[in-house]
Amino acid sequence: MGKIISSRKQKDKVISEIIFDYEEYLQLKGHFEDVYVVTEHVAEIQTNISQRGKNEATKYFLIPKQLRKGLNYNNTTSCQKIDLKDKTIFIYIINKNKINPPKHGLTIRRFEEEI
Repeated sequence: MGKIISSRKQKDKVISEIIFDYEEYLQLKGHFEDVYVVTEHVAEIQTNISQRGKNEATKYFLIPKQLRKGLNYNNTTSCQKIDLKDKTIFIYIINKNKINPPKHGLTIRRFEEEI
């Protein structure tokens, strides 16, 4: 878990010096652009995990109603999991501009290619 130890404003940007654990640094895998700074202290909306299927093997993260606007079921989505000593953080990235084709469309396309 990191901490901002200094910051200063420069025009419309803020320059910050951040200190965090080496393990978190390694999780960046050498990527130093498009880095977002988040804190768990602003996560005020509560949600749940739903479990379905045999032995409740399938888990779903439920998106609260307040946060659903603008999301489509077929937007391209990726996920990252960060394991800490006392908690696990899941980060979902939903690309609003990239749409996955419907699964039945892929099946039809594969079928047509075989013919």
